[in-house]
Amino acid sequence: MLGLIRRRVASSPSILGQSLSSIRSIANKEILLQPRGELCPVRNYSRLILAGSSPSIRTTRDVLGSVMPEPIGQMWSMHFSSETGDLVDAVVPFMGESINDGILATFLKKSGDRVELDEPIAQIETDKVTIDVASPESGVIEKFVANEGDTVEPGTKIAVILKSGEGVSHVGPSEKAVPQPSSPVETIDKNQPSKVETTPVTEKPKAPSPLSPKPSAQEPQLPTKERERRIPMTTLRKRIAKRLKDSQNTYAMLTTFNEVDMTNLMKLRSDFKDAFVEKHGVKLGLMSGFIKAAASGLQNQPAINAVIDGDDIVYRDYIDISVAVGTPKGLVVPVIRNADKMNFAEIEKEINALAKKATEGRLSIDEMAGGSFTISNGGVYGSLISTPIINPPQSAILGMHSIVNRPMVVGGEIVPRPMMYIALTYDHGLIDGREAVYFLRRVKDVVEDPRRLLLDV
Repeated sequence: MLGLIRRRVASSPSILGQSLSSIRSIANKEILLQPRGELCPVRNYSRLILAGSSPSIRTTRDVLGSVMPEPIGQMWSMHFSSETGDLVDAVVPFMGESINDGILATFLKKSGDRVELDEPIAQIETDKVTIDVASPESGVIEKFVANEGDTVEPGTKIAVILKSGEGVSHVGPSEKAVPQPSSPVETIDKNQPSKVETTPVTEKPKAPSPLSPKPSAQEPQLPTKERERRIPMTTLRKRIAKRLKDSQNTYAMLTTFNEVDMTNLMKLRSDFKDAFVEKHGVKLGLMSGFIKAAASGLQNQPAINAVIDGDDIVYRDYIDISVAVGTPKGLVVPVIRNADKMNFAEIEKEINALAKKATEGRLSIDEMAGGSFTISNGGVYGSLISTPIINPPQSAILGMHSIVNRPMVVGGEIVPRPMMYIALTYDHGLIDGREAVYFLRRVKDVVEDPRRLLLDV
């Protein structure tokens, strides 16, 4: 039988030692108490509650004759359970190691929309992945406190959620009441004079529309020619461009090359591809062979797996290899953890799972954070040779390229061989040329004769 309860204070000589002049009338202060936020018919009753007395039910007409004439301009219209501490901040989550900030790309919801727990309300674009900002509670989005295009860091507040919100507005206690023309609650007894004074609302003059910015003289905009299209860069693409340029400016990058005879690795795959699929359920590719070869090289040359941190060199005793994967949105680098402890089948399964997630845009930031070395395979696009750029905060990157049959001298004879150029770009401030060449030589030896992995020679 919960309905609309009007609480009015009747005249009394004193209440708890206070004079009548200190008692403020709350003649029209209304609180809606209705389960599930539903409205019910307004009854013409008021509950009179005085200090030290028991509640009593009196008609509105009886109460109006005894209330103080002093009006009050305060009104609350809210769900009763949101009176204290029901506002929750939605903040940018942790975006992973080496990712300090991102761009607030878009809002997936609008102010006033109902959201459920963990439902995405916004998307953050970084140089590696697009991250969803989830609602911390079920409720209603009260307001957004950030704008699209803003640079945000982990912990930055972007929205305020009203946990128990049902789409009802909340007027603060220090604000004057403003008539709501569309309010669903109306006073039934219209014969009695109103006891609420409202502050008149003056319409603010409309601000003049801002003038369109004039093009800068230092940045001339070339006129668009016929059969040309000018499209703004996405925030993700701008971040990738900036990050790669920062890598060039930070590292003393140098690239060394070698070539690999792919005959034995390709023969190994051809001989066991059917048995491999039958037992492990995945195809045997070339990438697993290069990952095992790179892991062996990193074990032999720990400096390649290290990184400079201020005035210190951090040597990593684990081998987490990042594999560059091209997606429609850009390049991502998921990480294969503890690659040195995995066999060929485990590596192939992990590569397939990560590549599928990358294509579908389901990679989490944890699956791309913390790599100590990167392998990029430009050969899948037909690249013959290139100089890859280091992926910060790593210190080196291995580039694979296309396999081309070339005439080679083998045993004093010229024979055709499937050859691949490989490249190692490294930070020359940390890694000397000797270590870089030895590492690339180890990769070449293992790929050309995979039996070395079994004998550890």
